[in-house]
Amino acid sequence: MTAPVVTVPADATPAMVAAVLREHRISGAPVVGPDDAVVGLVSEYDLLARSGGTAREVMSTAVISVTEDTDVDEVRHLLVERRIHRVPVLAGARLVGIVSRSDVVALLATEWVCQVCGEAVRGSHASTSCPKCQAGADQFELQDPDPGS
Repeated sequence: MTAPVVTVPADATPAMVAAVLREHRISGAPVVGPDDAVVGLVSEYDLLARSGGTAREVMSTAVISVTEDTDVDEVRHLLVERRIHRVPVLAGARLVGIVSRSDVVALLATEWVCQVCGEAVRGSHASTSCPKCQAGADQFELQDPDPGS
């Protein structure tokens, strides 16, 4: 998850949205209303495919979101099955983060190694126990990625 989240106001012009996306090197961002609630998502595609004078007029309104407790496998499933690039993370109505495809791909390179038996486990956190030797979570160390990976 990435936090804090780069957002754009609903009344931002397409030029302003494009400038924000370019400045932050992202391909899309949540659109927020006056109360900072997420009202949509705007992407590079939206800017190219739709015409309008504000983010509200060009954004996608069908927002699929998750909570902080949503499992990464469920997020991965949403990204793949719904063919979307990002999902906002909400705590109640408050935007607390965003998970993009690149966030999930980064987990593929995150590897924890059991210091007892050498078993490797991938994920954002070490397992609660080793699947091979049952050693506790305190026996896992974050493995440095291979150079060039």
